[in-house]
Amino acid sequence: MDESHPDWAPALHLGHSEVTDAEEEHGDQAEAAVEEEEYREPTETDQQAAERLRAECQFCAQSSAEVTRLLQENRELRSELNKLKLDEEFFKDNTEKVRYYTGLPCFAVLFSMFTTVKPFLPVAKKLSQFQMVLLTLIRLRLDLPIQHLSHIFNASRSALSATFADTIDVLYARLAPLLYWPERHCLQATMPHQFLQAFGKRVAIIVDCFEIRTEMPSNLMERAQSFSHHTGTHTMKYLIGITPQGLISFISKGWGGRASDMHITENCGLLNKLLPGDVVLADRGFNIKDSVGMMCAEVIIPAFTKRRCQLDVKDVEDTRAIAHLRIHVERVVGNLRNKYTLLHNTIPASLLLPCKDEECTLLDKIVNVCCILVNMCPSVVVRPDETEKCAC
Repeated sequence: MDESHPDWAPALHLGHSEVTDAEEEHGDQAEAAVEEEEYREPTETDQQAAERLRAECQFCAQSSAEVTRLLQENRELRSELNKLKLDEEFFKDNTEKVRYYTGLPCFAVLFSMFTTVKPFLPVAKKLSQFQMVLLTLIRLRLDLPIQHLSHIFNASRSALSATFADTIDVLYARLAPLLYWPERHCLQATMPHQFLQAFGKRVAIIVDCFEIRTEMPSNLMERAQSFSHHTGTHTMKYLIGITPQGLISFISKGWGGRASDMHITENCGLLNKLLPGDVVLADRGFNIKDSVGMMCAEVIIPAFTKRRCQLDVKDVEDTRAIAHLRIHVERVVGNLRNKYTLLHNTIPASLLLPCKDEECTLLDKIVNVCCILVNMCPSVVVRPDETEKCAC
């Protein structure tokens, strides 16, 4: 466009095509200022900030290490607590503990029994259902005072007493099938050899009575009925019957210590279970031939001298054979009382009161439960390999 034209305006270079020395000097000064800012010596404020940052990092590292240590310590303490806590893990894979605290042969038997009664156990605030069963077994086994158990399970005495009674009720009701009178063909199929030699296959039961010491009742009538001239103390008497294989097949309710063996036998319901041809082995105190004879059965007891100076040779041999076999019931009773020591010591009067809406007492249920637990253990009479397995 012509420079003389009215719309002409400069568009090239505009007079700035060259950089002056002043501009270069200004740029150099700016770069030097930036470099000076980057490499200047730290001030006191900067050093304090850096030290504070290092302290904070060190504190975080120490805190992290402390948290790790506390977590590890917590895990170790929980592990130690679980080892001391009386629950399933405490007994699992430890047969010695199971035998000492419960009297049962192994954890498998204990847990099987627990799973059988678990659906019927009440729910407690302080104790698990397994601990309810364990509490009951420990008291039966070791006869520990309620005060001691309250410290072990961290619960009040009243709560533990109620739990013990409730659990006994459940065990008594739900494990009752384990205390039964075997069928005749089952008895005969597993009859031990020594019984076969002496009496053939006819022995159905061996009976005896044992007594449990009790506190003196406050009622005069009960006091007179419970006094035992045999022991000189107040007792409750129970008739027990075992099979030739050593299984407890009958246990009566409790009678006052004054009651005779014959009276208990005739009134406890034992005779109704006998079949014609059955043989009952008993001690001399069981003068029940007439009662047993009415059931077309036979009772065999050791011979009496009957005012004679001594027994005949045949009577001596027969008595020796009877005593040799009848001693098994005494072994079972001894095992019962030694295994569950609650039955070996003096029973408080509170356990002799009838249960609500029932004829039996709490002690009757306790004795039944102890007999059931003994049946869950290996026989003290016959080893497992001495009899053939019953097919019934």
